[in-house]
Amino acid sequence: MKTHKNLYTQICTFENLLLAARKAAADKRFRPQVLAFFKDFECHALQLLLELQTQTYQPGGYESFYIHEPKKRLISKAPFRDRVVHHMLINVIGPLFERRFIFDSYANRVGKGTHAAIRRLQQFMQHAKYVLKIDLRQYFPSIDHEILKRIIRRVIADAETLWLIDKIIDGSNPQVETNWHFPGDDLFTPLERRRGLPIGNLTSQFFANVYLDAFDHFVKETLRCRFYLRYVDDAALLDDSPQRLAALVPPMQNYLDDFRLKLYLEKCQIRPAPCGQRFLGQIVFPKHRLLAPENVRRFTRRMRNFQKRYANKNASLPEIRQSLMSWLGHAQQANTWALRCALLPRLAF
Repeated sequence: MKTHKNLYTQICTFENLLLAARKAAADKRFRPQVLAFFKDFECHALQLLLELQTQTYQPGGYESFYIHEPKKRLISKAPFRDRVVHHMLINVIGPLFERRFIFDSYANRVGKGTHAAIRRLQQFMQHAKYVLKIDLRQYFPSIDHEILKRIIRRVIADAETLWLIDKIIDGSNPQVETNWHFPGDDLFTPLERRRGLPIGNLTSQFFANVYLDAFDHFVKETLRCRFYLRYVDDAALLDDSPQRLAALVPPMQNYLDDFRLKLYLEKCQIRPAPCGQRFLGQIVFPKHRLLAPENVRRFTRRMRNFQKRYANKNASLPEIRQSLMSWLGHAQQANTWALRCALLPRLAF
């Protein structure tokens, strides 16, 4: 496997920093940290470049909060200057890993995304009779730092770039505890290993793809599953035989043991394709798609909350419009004309 050197000078250029800052500020231009950074951009940029070039850069602390929909998750937000550094890094190393990913890995990649993954699953369902849906338990909190660094070093051999990558990984804040034991562990092994990447970082999303890339190739090339796709920790495998699909679960878990990951075995479902499969907020059928009921309930709750806040002058019309258009963009990807006609007239602002 080819490794890459002489990357750090590409990372630490003013042009790369400017591009990274623009990416990090996208849709966030009027937030206080972003405004402060761009108000004296040259000063902040030169200081950040100096810290990176002299390897004195230190990541800042995270602002953490929980979201409860669709499930409770800890979200961690890095300071804006750190988010700029994350983009600087991914601008350079991203393409080196991108070419190694399988075609049907859909998370956080240009030209992919949730809707492309849903369309691909529907396409697969027109060619296979059964769907096996798999999910990983506590994926981001379970990512093992030592294993992740080892995977990255198979591709990156530039010492300075590895220093920056290690800084970002080691700077992760504590995540949900996942003290699972794996073959070869002693009693204290789970307590001794650092785990977890903060959901919300660009680098975490990227490293999450890197971490499971070998698993993707294992499923496609060793298990020879023709119809397979993954979006972060949600994956689907399809075949004409439910017995063949069921037989894939044990070798997949055995392989994931080496990455200290667990399948949600109780969520490993095998369903006939014509019965539909829940995937990424939709119920996908071979010829049509519906929104999952919980998605509609979340939307109606959010709009009711906006109506109350707007009446109390605690929400602005642009904020409401942005949320509404985001949901409509997702809903329009499914067969929801009648649903939208029923819901939208109820909204009054």
